[in-house]
Amino acid sequence: MKRLEQIFVTLNGWALVLMLSGMALVVGANIALRYLTSHSLPWADEVARYLMIWLTFTGAGLILRVGGHVAITNLQDALPSVGQKMLRAAIVLILLAFFGFMVQVGWQYAQRMQFQVTPALRLPFLYVYAAMPVGFSLLIVHLLLIARPFILAGDYKALDASDADHHALPGGANG
Repeated sequence: MKRLEQIFVTLNGWALVLMLSGMALVVGANIALRYLTSHSLPWADEVARYLMIWLTFTGAGLILRVGGHVAITNLQDALPSVGQKMLRAAIVLILLAFFGFMVQVGWQYAQRMQFQVTPALRLPFLYVYAAMPVGFSLLIVHLLLIARPFILAGDYKALDASDADHHALPGGANG
């Protein structure tokens, strides 16, 4: 199971690297063309915007794993150990319910938008809005993978020295 989790995290990370690289290439090429030829790619801004949307939704789960989202811990810190565990378990259940709801809402919205197309690429908006249910599905998987240590100890999948080689950047390249 640990190996499958590692593969899942690595694939999620590589997807983000590829999207960010694609966005950087398109924006860079558009800037270069604009200054060198006085012409720009009419679809570059659209591609960059949609890649940013996909980056945001698909990257949220990786940030959740390491506790990178905003958290207010005053109540948790004021509770005894058992109360802290119960609060964290309730938080996990609430998040799972919310993420599941957002998958459903995102899918419904994406389906409603399937017949509209983007202005420059003429791509069905279904592909743009699919980022929401995909991203929240990834959040569910990531939350389920970290739920036990989070509930029991309040720990996230923090990157320690041995873990950093495998998870800091996809493929273990830490630059």
